[in-house]
Amino acid sequence: MACAAILTPGLFRGSAGAICTRAAASKLVPTALRHLALSSIMKSKRKADHLERTSSVIRQEVVAAAKVCGATSESPSVKSLRLLITDKDFSFKAGQWIDFFIPGVSVVGGFSICSSPRLLEQERVIELAVKYANHPPALWIHNKCTLDSEVAVRVGGEFFFDPQPADAPRNLVLIAGGVGINPLLSILRHSADLHRDLANKGSGYEIGTVKLFYSAKNTSELLFKKNILDLVNEFPEKIACSLHVTKQTTQISAELKPYITEGRITEKEIKDHISKETLFYICGPPPMTDFFSEQLENNHVPKEHICFEKWW
Repeated sequence: MACAAILTPGLFRGSAGAICTRAAASKLVPTALRHLALSSIMKSKRKADHLERTSSVIRQEVVAAAKVCGATSESPSVKSLRLLITDKDFSFKAGQWIDFFIPGVSVVGGFSICSSPRLLEQERVIELAVKYANHPPALWIHNKCTLDSEVAVRVGGEFFFDPQPADAPRNLVLIAGGVGINPLLSILRHSADLHRDLANKGSGYEIGTVKLFYSAKNTSELLFKKNILDLVNEFPEKIACSLHVTKQTTQISAELKPYITEGRITEKEIKDHISKETLFYICGPPPMTDFFSEQLENNHVPKEHICFEKWW
């Protein structure tokens, strides 16, 4: 399952922009929702569950009520949700995750947000994509969740991209494996919003280029393909992608073929994008995040320019 266990080697803030800093608390938790949160924590007895893995990670204090306002199958194994959150004190930074509290389910889920902060600002909606797993929150989402189902959510995580207008321009390289695409898609969408702001208003943060490397078993498991390609086509000089499949058995469509490479993401592909202006964000299975973070360090990329999140 996609999880919210964070292992970030470099937490920094400076001329590079607000990239991987700690999320700030904002207000007291409503009594009813606090009870839901605490009772879920106390009842959860699972070994190494989401709350245990992220116990040292700072969270916002706001626990907000949310209502399911949309649900679709993103792939044969992944279901996407849209959650309506009317609480104006609820906010997040691109790349962060939520604690996911389900009434009647003692185990608390942890899922990365895949939408941009702009969608929340404009429509009070966030989006998740959850892979099927034998884990109570994922099972509930796939088997019991319906439109208008009510849950509660709380933002956490130290893996995010949140530059300020005066920060120095940076290029981004996003490296995703499987459902590790979720927080990186949020960052990609946020990057596109920043490009739009600069083009339409002539002001805001001047972001550099963004290159997404994304690997999955086959094209049916490459999530959000249309969304990604739409952004590539909207910003052809700013956003690019390289989609990798490791176990493709069917013919690749003509639309996807120019972007597809059969085989894993390689060290050389990533090495070609190393520069002092580039930040690297990695999210995927632990062996993948370990490999690329180590390779980047071996190629003298400063630790503070490497941010990664692992999922299990």
